[in-house]
Parts: sequence; C-alpha cells; structure tokens
Amino acid sequence: MVEGVAPGGKGEGKSEGRRSAARTYPWWQVVEQLGTALAVVDPAGRIVAVNPAAERLLGRSAAAMSGQDVHDLLHRGPDGARIPREDCPLLRALAEGCPARGDDDLCLRGDGSLVPVAWSASPLTDGGSRAGMVVVFSESVLDRGAHRERAERAARAARTSALEDLTERLTLVAEITDVLGQTLEVDEALARLCRLLVPRLADWAAVDLRVGSRQVHRVAVKGPEGRETGQEDWHGRLPPVKEATRSALVQVLNGGDPVLQDQVETAAPPDSPLAAVHSGFLRAVGATSAVTVPLGTTRQLTGALTLVRTDPAHPFGTGDLEVVSDIGRRVGLVIDNARRFGRQRAVAEAMQRNLLAPLPQPGRLRLAARYQPAPAGSQVGGDWYDAFELKDGTTALVIGDVLGHDLTAAAGMAQLHGILRSLTWDHTGPPGAVVDRLDDALSAITTVEMATLVLAQVKGHPHTGPWMLEWTSAGHPPPLLLTPDGNAQYLEAGQGLLLGARLDAADDEGRPSATCPLPAGSTLLLYTDGLIEVPGSDLDTGLDRLRRHALTLAQEPLDTLCDELSARMPPGSTDDIALLALRLPAP
Repeated sequence: MVEGVAPGGKGEGKSEGRRSAARTYPWWQVVEQLGTALAVVDPAGRIVAVNPAAERLLGRSAAAMSGQDVHDLLHRGPDGARIPREDCPLLRALAEGCPARGDDDLCLRGDGSLVPVAWSASPLTDGGSRAGMVVVFSESVLDRGAHRERAERAARAARTSALEDLTERLTLVAEITDVLGQTLEVDEALARLCRLLVPRLADWAAVDLRVGSRQVHRVAVKGPEGRETGQEDWHGRLPPVKEATRSALVQVLNGGDPVLQDQVETAAPPDSPLAAVHSGFLRAVGATSAVTVPLGTTRQLTGALTLVRTDPAHPFGTGDLEVVSDIGRRVGLVIDNARRFGRQRAVAEAMQRNLLAPLPQPGRLRLAARYQPAPAGSQVGGDWYDAFELKDGTTALVIGDVLGHDLTAAAGMAQLHGILRSLTWDHTGPPGAVVDRLDDALSAITTVEMATLVLAQVKGHPHTGPWMLEWTSAGHPPPLLLTPDGNAQYLEAGQGLLLGARLDAADDEGRPSATCPLPAGSTLLLYTDGLIEVPGSDLDTGLDRLRRHALTLAQEPLDTLCDELSARMPPGSTDDIALLALRLPAP
C-alpha cells in the first residue's frame, strides 16, 4: 500500500493543479525518473498524474490524460471495443481497495493504435483513507504478435456474427412472408406472425389495428412461454387516437415514421389515454427497449406493430428497426388484402344464399338442401342448387358448380340459375336437350367460361307414383341413389362434356340423357365435388366415403341425413359444398 498526500492545489488551473499536486507526493520525483510507466488515479477512477514514461507508452500528454476516466480513455478489448465497466478488474480493485493485476490487456494510444500491456495496481492512502490507486504499466513486447492475432480473430468473429445476424433477419422476413401468404384470415395471420417474432426477435409483441378513422383495437399479444396468463387483459378496444402526442404508438397510428425507444423513453409519462394504456403494457412486461412500426404504408395504414425486449444488455438497434419496419409493411399488405377478400367473400356468399330459393314440396315428395361455404380463408366458389316445378307439374332438380373461386364465379352462377330455369320451365324434351341449349347460350349471354351441372326431372304422380328419374350430367359427379333394400348406387349414365368444353356445336350429336326407376322409399342425392374431394385424397376414396356414410344415414330423417353428411366431411376441405336430397314416400 502506497502512502501519499491527496492531490489538490490552490490558485492554479484544473489540469495544472492536478500536475502540481502530483509533485506533492514524496516519491513523485523518483517516479518521474523511472523508465516504467506509472499513473495515479483518484477514488473515482480519474487520472491524477502520469509520468513521462506513461506519456511515451500511451502516446498521450499528461495534460490530455489529466482528469480523464482511466477505464474509458485507455482500457480496450481484443477487438478494440470498450470493455463494459462492470467487467474491468482495475475499477473493481479500485472500488474494493485491494491490489490487482492484468497480464493480457490492451490500451488505446492517442493515435488510435492499440498497445498490449501488463499492469499492476496498488491502493493509495492518505491518512488511513483511500485516495485512489497507483497503476504501473509495462508493454508486453513479446505478446504484440499474439495480441494482433487475437484482435484480428476478434474482428473476424465480429464480422461473422454480424453476417449471421443479418442472415437470420433475412431468413425471418422470408419465413414471415411465406407464412402470411398461406392465409387470408386476419386473426390467423397475426397469430402466426407473433409466433415467429417471439422469441426469435423480441420478448413481447403486440398488434393494434385501426377500425375506422380513430378507433383502435389491440388484436394480438404474444409473450414468452409460461407468461400466457393475463395476456387476454391487454386485448380489445383501446382509447381513440389523438392528434398531438409524444406517444410512439399514437405517432405511428397517425401515419408517423417507425420509432425506436430506450428504457427512459418507454417509461416517459403518458400524455393521452391511448398512450397511458400502451405505457401500462410496456411497464407490465418490463420493457427496456421497444420498436413501434406502422402496418402497411402511409397511403394504406392498417395499424401498428410493437416489439419489446426486456434484457437491458440486448436493446433494439437501428438494424432491428429496419427489419421490423419491413415486416410491418408486408403484414399491412396482408391485412389489407384479407379485408378486401372478406368484403368480396361476404358479397358472394350473400349472392349465393339469396339465389338458393326455398324448395318446393310437391305432393308426397320431400326435398332438403344444404349450402356450406368454404372454410374461412378459402375463396368463395360457384356451387349452387335449385328445385322447381315445370309447366306440366314435373319436378326439376339442379346441382351445379361454376369454374372459378371468386365473385365472378358467384355472378356466373346467378346467370346460369336464371337462364336454366327459363329454358327448362316449358320444355318437353329430355334434359340433355335443355343443357345443349344452355351450352349454346353460354358464351353469348353469360360471363361463365366453364361449369358442371346435373339436370334431373322426377316424372310421375307426386302423390302416388310410380316415379321415374330422367337426367343428364355435364361433367358433374354422378347422383347417388339409396334404395330401401340397403343398396347405394351411383348413376353414372347420362354423362356428357362440361359446359363450355364443346369445340364445334354443329358436329355435336346432342347430350345424352338417362333414365331409371325410383323405388318408393328411396333417397336421391345430388352434390358438388366439395363433398367428396379433400386435398391429399383421390376421387374414388371420396366417393366410397360418401357411399358408406349415406348408407349409414339412409333411414334418418332427410334433414338429419343432410346435416350429418356435411358434418362427417374430413378436415382439410377448401371448397364449397352444395347438397340436394330427394326422398320418395314409402309404399
């Protein structure tokens, strides 16, 4: 332990005072003559004095170093970066008042170069109280090459780490783009987004969507595993957006630029009700750093995405802000597309349902039908059914599917519905002739390119029978006939080309029509391919599955039969389902 006199001169400039004070140490004249570099630091770690040998070693003048923090000014890691203060053994020894040494460190010279040094430090006392440390430096000449090699390795490692970090970010953006493109359902898209962002990029994620001009809803919150409890409390309607506010969330929702916040900014007092709710969320999750970015673009802003980190050692940086901003633009486009699709889907479904007129109940014949839209996130199709009485009292049955999955397909279905009714109502010929006339008119008076359908006529007295079925199929799945003796038969006769597929109508011999008796007590099923087609399964499997289920349900009431057939579809279907069932009275 070195005994000395505390520094501090009167009537001198601050730097000169520190230099003069150094000379009050009884041993300082000897130190000035030493060829070994030596520095004196005060209890706060500030340099009080250095000898000429230290000036030469460190490439700095005594005046330039006087009063500077010894750690911040000089101490550097292998890559030249400043070492965190909590990791500095010299500062730790200074705080504890005990000797310390280091054999493998670097000091930053005045010209920006690094010099490898070994050092030792001893406490300096003044009258029994701590007055700082005496630090002796010596250049590690033999280790200069090793230090340079370590520095180069550290620099290469830093570049590799930066490249890996960039690659990870680009991979994350690519994954998000791919996953969001797989659904047009907003809630599902946002749930997938949050699962990708937490914990790979953030500890917490929150999504707020604009509803109308001022209203905001928090629709998604995702945190670490095990913190799910209470997250639902942060969902729901938020206070309206105000114009003038410092809140990062409000600024972004008003069309502002992305915002990066540190711990001080996230803890700032809120200046609006919406800011208060958001600040409460940040405090509750322990935010030390946050980014808030717009979803979409300034022209089409759909909301805001907020990501939070809770580790003060790993705050968000400008690179993170750029990546999250890119993600926000992509997510905004997905949400906008999903909303547009939802509006189109609602119009198409309303059109389909309004055109599915109430079914007749001629005599003792019973009819039932079901229409089931495609699952949420799939496109609307052109499936439809119809049943009506002809001029001569015959009951006509129709099931059809217009090519396409959009509003145009639904509109085409509406056109076919009306035209086919008109062509059929007073026509006395076979169903095939009616569908030929429809095919001829297809391109002239409709927007439909191609379609499939079955047109069937139930002939016979509606009360007493006997009954005969006459039908034609334009590329549609065959009707299924269930008879009272426990048989189920697909009626595969009467098959012709789908509508819109004829190349030359003049050479066409006419569509085939087929007939078969309908036993009393039997059930006839007309359906669209959504009832038998499932991704990953072939058509024969779907037909066999429908036959088995229909036989099991053959004795159930007609409404129960229709409900159960739709309910027993395996998961994975992405198409509409239309089903039309006819049941004849028992003998």
